Amino acid sequence: MVDQDGDNGDRTVAPDRRPNTMDRFADVEGLVRTEQLNDRMGIVVTDWTPDRLVATMPVKDNRQPYGLLHGGASCVLAEALGSIAAAMHAGPERAAVGIEINATHHRAVRDGLVTAVCTPVHAGRTLASYEVAISDEQGARVCTARLTCILRPSAPARQHS
Repeated sequence: MVDQDGDNGDRTVAPDRRPNTMDRFADVEGLVRTEQLNDRMGIVVTDWTPDRLVATMPVKDNRQPYGLLHGGASCVLAEALGSIAAAMHAGPERAAVGIEINATHHRAVRDGLVTAVCTPVHAGRTLASYEVAISDEQGARVCTARLTCILRPSAPARQHS
């Protein structure tokens, strides 16, 4: 993201999607932190609305020994988007915690970027489930995942001694 000094200090949210402070979903920046797994995997959130969250991830550095996109990397991408979407749905008073994920890997991909589109299946008071469709650069479906999160009251921040 481009900060006020013009520096690109955070690459986990695309610069052209930086929300203004009035945006209800501005907190996506707080949900996508640097120096976490999402950053290491190269996941970049490119678009978000209440009904859709989109991100990309490079295949490079996320391959298994046969040179294909690692299935676990697809699951990380799916869980990242589903968790962010659930946290935005939950709001600041509740925490979204993943309790189940499943994924079907449809085809192999060897290079380029994959794009994930996360949409709600159910967004309730205590549970939220999301489908995440991951496609290659040609638009072919690579993986379909589903994540369910429980929405719990937020715990107070811990004090570190």
